[in-house]
Amino acid sequence: MSTAVWWIRRDLRLTDNQALTSALQSAEQVIPLFILDPFFACSPYVAEKRLAFLYGGLAELDAALRQRGSRLIVRQGEPTAVLTHLLAETNAHAIFAEADYSAYARRRDTAVAHTLPLHLTDGLTVHHPAALVKKDGAPYTVFTPFKKNWLVKPLVARPLPAPTRLHTPTHLTSLPLPTPPLPATFPPGESEAHRRLTTFTLSPSHLVTPSPPPPISAYAAQRDQLAGDSTSQLSPYLRFGMISARQAVCAAQDALAAAPDAEAARGAETWLSQLIWREFYTAILYHFPHVARGSFRPAYGAIPWRNDPADFAAWQAGQTGYPVVDAAMRQLTQTGWMHNRARMIVASFLVKDLLIDWRWGERFFMQQLVDGDPANNNGGWQWTAGTGTDAAPYFRIFNPVSQSLKFDPHGRYLRHWLPELAHLPDATIHSPWQMPPLEQQLLGFVLNRDYPAPIVDHTQTRARTLTAYQLAISGSKNK
Repeated sequence: MSTAVWWIRRDLRLTDNQALTSALQSAEQVIPLFILDPFFACSPYVAEKRLAFLYGGLAELDAALRQRGSRLIVRQGEPTAVLTHLLAETNAHAIFAEADYSAYARRRDTAVAHTLPLHLTDGLTVHHPAALVKKDGAPYTVFTPFKKNWLVKPLVARPLPAPTRLHTPTHLTSLPLPTPPLPATFPPGESEAHRRLTTFTLSPSHLVTPSPPPPISAYAAQRDQLAGDSTSQLSPYLRFGMISARQAVCAAQDALAAAPDAEAARGAETWLSQLIWREFYTAILYHFPHVARGSFRPAYGAIPWRNDPADFAAWQAGQTGYPVVDAAMRQLTQTGWMHNRARMIVASFLVKDLLIDWRWGERFFMQQLVDGDPANNNGGWQWTAGTGTDAAPYFRIFNPVSQSLKFDPHGRYLRHWLPELAHLPDATIHSPWQMPPLEQQLLGFVLNRDYPAPIVDHTQTRARTLTAYQLAISGSKNK
């Protein structure tokens, strides 16, 4: 029987899997293969929670494969060597995999394709980064024109169904998967990803009449609120392809088509825009791989960072004295996830208030995040740091107190993650250092005993940061 290898990387799903579909069309037998690549285990960006989520997703995928007469084959080693041995062992004639666009992934796939029959398919993004360029072939570096081009480019097809049967050779050996504790906030697997997407984008019309609007309808109005579940929380599942980008986009477009009013339509449009941001940052990494090592704009490579280790440690531990920053950082280290608005707030504080190199924060995020994605994490940090694709963003500095008041007005988010502040009233919980001593005494609260005083004065750091950026810019112009 003809045999092909489905090389699984960031596509832990059976539905709408173009690499799997191509393998099934090419051969009578398909070998679902996952390689434990030592490159990732040795990476300084590795995150225990993300690995646990990955291994849990692989276990779920293996269970789904077994229901279809197949199973997951796990091998360990350098990919070219593992694949060479497997092809010799099985006489497989082709390898099918979903293309990935990080620098390492492209080097790896180039090396494999040099000696083995590797066929790459789309799927990580709806449109390949090389397919979304300007008329002169140059890549986009501004989001708005990228989005306009993305929106007018038609989808190639609707999502593909999952296969009902897969035939896999029975004699193949497979390594056991590691079984670390799973992140409680994110049960791994394709079925959970489908459940979340359905819950977020579809009205439960079969349960309630008249049916309430799905959460996506209020997404535009509620997405920046730190407390509650106003977002889809699908990012870890998109990160590992437990649901495809095309499935998410089609769900957003279907919600937009079914929107009963302008607010619901705006919610669907805003969520779709967030999905397009994901593709934009992937395209930036694809066309400008140097962003993985430094600033998109070379001038900002000369910013005179302070890089104070004690300040960085306080930021990591959620002990800066700014409640919204500390709450967000504790959410990150405890759950492996953080609200996107909170990501911007803590990134701005690290870079613009503490004047610490954004790459320190980018790495720490990747060491913590369940949804840590090289392109999106890098793009988000460079956007906030002002070193990325924005035209003139270096003067954008978030005020942590006003951000907290605006996006958590009643302190629900703060109280959840900072129990030592739970008894403070709404009026003072956002900036407890401003409480008079008498009020502290009445509340049984003592600054620097129960909660730290701010490690910096935000009103003073703004001028310092602007000067540092302006020095870098002027130095670049004088070269």
